[in-house]
Amino acid sequence: MIVAGDIGGTKTHLALFDWKKDRVDPVRLESFHSADYTSLEDMLTEFLVPPKPPTSIDEFATEKGGIAEPESESPAEKPPKIDAACFGVAGPVIQNHSQTTNLPWVVDGATLAKQFDIPRVVLLNDLEAMAHGILLLRPDEVEVLNAGTPPAHNQALALIAAGTGLGESILYWNGSRYQPMPSEGGHADFAPNNDNEIELLRHLRSNYLHVSYERVVSGPGLHAIYDYVRDSKKNEPTWLSEQIKAGDPAAVIAEAGLKGQADIAKQALDLFASIYGAEAGNLALKSMALNGVYVGGGIAPKLLAKLKDGTFMKAFTNKGRYKRLMSSIPVKVVMNQKTALLGAASIAASLSLTPAS
Repeated sequence: MIVAGDIGGTKTHLALFDWKKDRVDPVRLESFHSADYTSLEDMLTEFLVPPKPPTSIDEFATEKGGIAEPESESPAEKPPKIDAACFGVAGPVIQNHSQTTNLPWVVDGATLAKQFDIPRVVLLNDLEAMAHGILLLRPDEVEVLNAGTPPAHNQALALIAAGTGLGESILYWNGSRYQPMPSEGGHADFAPNNDNEIELLRHLRSNYLHVSYERVVSGPGLHAIYDYVRDSKKNEPTWLSEQIKAGDPAAVIAEAGLKGQADIAKQALDLFASIYGAEAGNLALKSMALNGVYVGGGIAPKLLAKLKDGTFMKAFTNKGRYKRLMSSIPVKVVMNQKTALLGAASIAASLSLTPAS
């Protein structure tokens, strides 16, 4: 048995797999609200030894003179024997150790291995884990934004994923298979492309010393873009303001924009999709990802209609003399929200099948 995890700033997914060779469904899968736990160790303890279900009165007692008397307690459930584990972590991983970016957690592979008696524990950057996962996706688990014309021989792939933050990864062809590379490209400097985006940058600089792409292309980034449009246009409906204050701001803004309920939300979505496309194009150019760019994360499937209306691809291909090359690159949206978990499981499975050195 193996354990796989996708540790995000908002949610963490943990799963048990009986994975021998090919992709399989998890034996058990649970999702947790990350901020409810002080560490991965606490969460993993709960996952591996789930609480016993309430005992029925028939099982719990026998009737004696109308008074229920408890039977002897059954032995505590033992956690399953784990052969290997792999966790995708939202943050840089250095020597199997990570200080998570959007959580106050320190995750250490050696500590996890010792505490849970797991022979092999590997930490990956979450986008590196997702990159392993996209290699296992089925055709019905992606949506095509641009079919493109990939080259006859394998070239690089790239992955960009907006959610709580913005992650990026490159997959290079080593002659026999694709090898994912970790990256913290989402924290590179945001580069505006027009006057409107320059004004957005000025707005963001009043709040942040360093404005990265993650400050713009993420759930909090969509909210920040909306605030900029609101402060510039002064056209926020009262009902929308109240809903944003009461709920998830990014989700409320996205819904209002997609349904055309408020022009201010539509403008924010237009700007968000354009900047997302531009940075995806930047990543494709820097990695020469001629075999394709995958757009993952939690936001893209929810904004699929917006990403398909041409705004994203117009910005993606708008690279001057390289427009024709950019138009030839396939672009696909990852619809399977457990892709990072799938990638982590594939690595844990390979570890469990490799003889110890």
